Amino acid sequence: MTSLRIATRKSPLALWQSEHVADRLRQAHPGLEVVLVPMSTRGDEVLDRSLAAIGGKGLFLKELELAMLRGDADCAVHSLKDVPMELDAPFALPAMLARHDPADGFISNLYASVDALPIGARVGTSSLRRQAQLRALRPDLELLDLRGNVNTRLAKLDNGGYDAIVLAVAGLERLGLGNRIVARLAAPEWLPAPAQGAVTVECNGDDARVMALFAPLDDARTRACVEAERAMNRALHGSCHVPVGGYAQWEGDTLFLQGLVGGVADGRLIRAEARGPGNNPDALGKAVAQGLLDGGAGELLAV
Repeated sequence: MTSLRIATRKSPLALWQSEHVADRLRQAHPGLEVVLVPMSTRGDEVLDRSLAAIGGKGLFLKELELAMLRGDADCAVHSLKDVPMELDAPFALPAMLARHDPADGFISNLYASVDALPIGARVGTSSLRRQAQLRALRPDLELLDLRGNVNTRLAKLDNGGYDAIVLAVAGLERLGLGNRIVARLAAPEWLPAPAQGAVTVECNGDDARVMALFAPLDDARTRACVEAERAMNRALHGSCHVPVGGYAQWEGDTLFLQGLVGGVADGRLIRAEARGPGNNPDALGKAVAQGLLDGGAGELLAV
C-alpha cells in the first residue's frame, strides 16, 4: 500500500490522536502517504443528553465504521475506552499504542482537591463511574452532567457553571492542557475506566494489508493490561450505562487487576482484585468480574 486513509472524529483530541498514529505510521513505513478523513458522529453532535441516554459510547464509532464499509476510509483511530467490548464483524483492533497516564484529573479554579470542595459544591462529569466514586467520597456534592470536547468542558468550568470538573489526564496532557490538573485521581483509591489512556486503531480484520501496516505500532504490554480490563467489563456486561472501573498493571511477569462497580445514587463501591499470568489477561478479567459479582455487584449492575 502506498496510501492510507484514517477516519477520525473532528474534536481536537481525536485529531491529535489520529495525527499521532499517522506520524507513527510514516516513521514505520517511509514513503507511505497517510491522510485524515475527519467526520462528525452522533456522540459529538448530541450534547444535551448523557451518552447513556442516547445509546452509549458506541455512537462515537458507528459513522467511522460505516465510512470504512463504504470504502471512504481504511481504518479509524479511537480512545480505546470508547470502543465497545464486542466489535461487530468484520472489524478488528490491530494496534493498541503504548498507554498514557490512565488517571482522572480533578480540575478547579478555586479548590485544590475533592476534599477541599465546600459542602454542596457543583462538580461536572458525564461519567457514571466518576459520579459513583465522587459520591462515595463526598455524598454532599451536587453532581452535574457535562458533555462536549475537552475545551468546551473547560470553558464551562471557567464560565462559572461548575466548582470543579473531572476529565481524563491523558486527554488533557495530549492537548497541552496538563497545567489545568490540580490533583490526580488514581489507583488504588480511584479507578479509571477500562482502557483509559490507551489509543487504538480499528480496521477491517479481513484486510491483511492494513492489518500488517499497524503491527509495529502495537504495544504488547499495554494490550495485555487493557485486554484484562476489557475482559472484566465484558463479563460484567458493562457499558457507559453502569459505573465500572478497572485498572491492570504489570508486576514482573504477572498482571495485577483491580476492579470496581459503583452505585451513583448512594456511592456504594464494590471492589475486587486478582493477580494472574500476563499471557492470559482474559482469564484474569473474568476472575475479577466473578469476584465483583460474588461481592454483590449484580445488584448495582441491574439498576
